[in-house]
Amino acid sequence: MTITAVDKSSVGLGERQYHIGIAPGEVSTVALLPGDPFRVPMIAEFLTDVETVAHQREHLTMTGMYKGRRITATSTGMGCPSTAIAVEELVRVGVTSFIRVGSSGGLQAGIKPGDLLVSEGSLRNDGTTAAYALPGYPAVPDLGITAELTRVAQELTAGTGTTVHHGISVSDDAFYAETPEWIAQLHELGVTNVEMEASALFVVARLRGVRAGMICAASSNLYDGTSLYSGVKEALKEGWMRSIEVALETAVRLEL
Repeated sequence: MTITAVDKSSVGLGERQYHIGIAPGEVSTVALLPGDPFRVPMIAEFLTDVETVAHQREHLTMTGMYKGRRITATSTGMGCPSTAIAVEELVRVGVTSFIRVGSSGGLQAGIKPGDLLVSEGSLRNDGTTAAYALPGYPAVPDLGITAELTRVAQELTAGTGTTVHHGISVSDDAFYAETPEWIAQLHELGVTNVEMEASALFVVARLRGVRAGMICAASSNLYDGTSLYSGVKEALKEGWMRSIEVALETAVRLEL
């Protein structure tokens, strides 16, 4: 009996993608990646000539213009599995640079809701990237994008009371399994913040030869107990909008 196994590395090349519903030519070379599809329209508020390209599953995609540059926004959904799928398929339709814009829990003293968090690398506490690379393979963003995100963030937040933090983040799989002991351990390691998607974004981007970075708004401080469930949602929304503007400015200045 002959078995012909499917080679997923070649599935869908040059075609409309199965999960995100996008075909080559329908998006820009740069994509902003929020997790939540409801935050894609928040990105669209900064754009002109906005078109909804596709909306399948958790992946909503809109494209528009910002300061003369075409920009795409696609939601990844929550977690590394759906993020990896979105990035893989966006690469297949022509995206060459990614900037994740999301929310993240602070792990160090002084991080307050609405502050901006730029990742310089991600601790891979997820299962998805284990399928892609050896345990010691680092999840690191593009250095040029990361440096520009930090520079632009500091410029745009000067005098606003918003602080820009940068350092190592961690991508967890299980939101409700994050115990006080785990949070304390991450704090002691000097990890800046925790979220759920960056490690997959960084690893897949490196393996596919494209660029990626991340800037998040702090939703809470898990170390000192400041939670998004305690009336700070307005600060978080302001942080989201600032992070989006920083990402857009970075895309324009680097001509991504």
